[in-house]
Amino acid sequence: MNNTTKRPAGMFAFVVIWLGQIVSVLASGMSQFALTIFMYEKTESATVLGLMQVFYITPFLLISPFAGVMVDRYNRKLMMMISDLGAGLATLGILTVLYFDVWQFWHMYVASIVFGLGNAFQWPAYSAAISTMIPKEQLGRANGLMSLMEAGPSVIAPILAGALLPVIKLTGILFLDVATFLIAISALLAVHIPQPPRTQEGMQARGGMLKEAAYGFKYIFARPSLLGLQLIFFAGNLFAGIGFTVFAPMILSRTGNDSLMFGSVQSAGAIASVIGGVLMSAWGGFKRRVHGVLFGWILSGLGMAIIGLEGGLPVWITGAAIASLVGPLVNASNQAIWQSKVAPDLQGRVFSARRLIAWFTNPISPILGGLLADLWLEPAARANSGLPAAFSWLVGTGEGAGMGLLIVFCGLAAALVGAIGYFIPAIYHAEGILPDHDALAKAEPV
Repeated sequence: MNNTTKRPAGMFAFVVIWLGQIVSVLASGMSQFALTIFMYEKTESATVLGLMQVFYITPFLLISPFAGVMVDRYNRKLMMMISDLGAGLATLGILTVLYFDVWQFWHMYVASIVFGLGNAFQWPAYSAAISTMIPKEQLGRANGLMSLMEAGPSVIAPILAGALLPVIKLTGILFLDVATFLIAISALLAVHIPQPPRTQEGMQARGGMLKEAAYGFKYIFARPSLLGLQLIFFAGNLFAGIGFTVFAPMILSRTGNDSLMFGSVQSAGAIASVIGGVLMSAWGGFKRRVHGVLFGWILSGLGMAIIGLEGGLPVWITGAAIASLVGPLVNASNQAIWQSKVAPDLQGRVFSARRLIAWFTNPISPILGGLLADLWLEPAARANSGLPAAFSWLVGTGEGAGMGLLIVFCGLAAALVGAIGYFIPAIYHAEGILPDHDALAKAEPV
C-alpha cells in the first residue's frame, strides 16, 4: 500500500490495473468481431473493412511521437484514463447510432480514428507506468502478464461473441464493451501510479513539442545497443511479416479452402501464445534478458519455417505453436530491457519512437510477400520448375508449394537475425553496456 494515498501500489496495483484491462480488452475483442460481421453483412465489401484499418492506423502514426511527449510531460494515470475514455466514448457513439437506427459508414470511420488516437497514448503510457510501479527484478513477470492480456482475449473473444451475438445482438455486446471501459477506468482510479523522478537526461531533453517528439528517435540512434535491439526487431518483423502474409493463402490453397483446418492452425497458435504468456508471467524469463530476445527469435523463426514444410495439419500446428509459444518470451524480455535502461521520464517518447520504427515494416511486408508469391514462386511451383522444384523434397509440389517455400525461407531468415545478434557485442552485451536508469543521476530540485 502507498502510505500517502492509502491506495494499492507496486505489484498489487499493477495486477488490479491488469485485471481491469483484460476484461476491457476481452469485451473490445468481442465488439471488433461482431462489428466486422455487421459491416461485411451491410456492405459485402472487403474495401470498406480495409478502410476502417486505414482510418485507424493513419492518425495513430501521425500522433504517436507527440503522444509520447505528452505521456512524459503529464500524469501517466491521466493519459491511460484518457485513452480508455476515448475508446469507450467511440464505442458508445456506435452503440447510439445503431440503437436509434441512424447508422452510416462514416460513423465507423470516425470511431476508428478515435480508437487510433487513443491507442497512440495507451501503449507508451502503460509501458512507462510499469517501470515506475514494479521493481526491475519483476519486470519480466509483469510483461509476461501484458503478453497474456494481448493473447488471451484473441482466443476467447470470437467464441464468446459468436455465442452471445444471437442472444443479445450487436447492441448488447457494445453495451458490455462500454461497461468494461468503466471497469478499466475504475481500476486506474483505485490505485497509486507514481510519477517518474526527473533525471538530468530528462531535463536536457526539454524543449518545444517538435523537439521533444524527435528526441525519442535521437535517443535510440545515439545508443548502439538500443538501436541494435530495435534493428533486430525491424529485420525480424520484416521477414516474419512477409511469411505470415502468405500463411493463410498457403494453408487454404493446400486444403481446398478448408476454413476449419485454417481455423485449427490459428487456434493452436493463439492457445500456444496464451501458454507462453502464463509461463513468462510465472518464470520471468532468463536472468540475462538478451537471451530471451535473441534465442526467442531463433526459436520463433524455426517455428515459422516448419509451417512451410510439407506434411499437412500436424506440421502446421507444430510450427504455429512453436512460433507463438516463444512470442511472449521475446516481447517481454525486450520490454524489460528497455524499461530498465531508459530513464522513466523519457520512456513515453522513446517507446513511441520504438513502436514507429517497428511498424515501418507493416506496409512493406504484405507487398513483398504478395508479389513474391503471385509473380514468381507460385507460378513456378505450379509448373514444377525453378526454385520451388529444387526444394520440392522439402515443401512438396503444386498449389501452395511456392508460398510454403517462401515461409520456410522467411522463417530461417528471422532465426538468422536472432543468431546474428549473438555476434554483435553492442547487442549481446547491451545489458552490461547500458546503465540501469536507477543508476542515473537525478535532476536537481527546481
